Amino acid sequence: MGFDRINWTVGIHQVGSMIVGVIGSDGEIGDEQRSNAETVGRLVAEKGSTLVCGGLAGVMEAACKGAKSAGGLTIGVLPTMEKESANPYVDIPIVTGMGVARNVIIVRTADVLIAVGGRFGTLSEIAHALSMGKKVVSLKSWESLGSEEPPEGMVFASTPEEAVQLALEDL
Repeated sequence: MGFDRINWTVGIHQVGSMIVGVIGSDGEIGDEQRSNAETVGRLVAEKGSTLVCGGLAGVMEAACKGAKSAGGLTIGVLPTMEKESANPYVDIPIVTGMGVARNVIIVRTADVLIAVGGRFGTLSEIAHALSMGKKVVSLKSWESLGSEEPPEGMVFASTPEEAVQLALEDL
């Protein structure tokens, strides 16, 4: 007997829909990254998708805030042992106590990922996603990766709108 997705409704959101991972830096981020992440989160929710992220501050908090502004459902996979470490816009905190190893859980959970800016933790999530055959949309995140051609599965967007459109097409 296989696993069947359970379809039920939370507010206006259908559980069992597409899960979009939004990855990027925690802590201090610039105004452009914050705006991009918040817009991505809002658009993900408006498309009826669930947002999964690392659940902390920075890009993750901005994306969750955007999703919540549009009535979306947010999941935060936390590196800590305390669910209180989740940003205030996380609906479902998943406590792992795994530190950065939780990045693999975020990537496995997501159907597709959107990287907004980011540092080395984001790069590790991109690498895990690509090695698992998942699409990654880069919004001003690790755009060169040291090669002439982008890795297979990675596409680039210049706006939050384009990022969400590219993430959700062909899935």
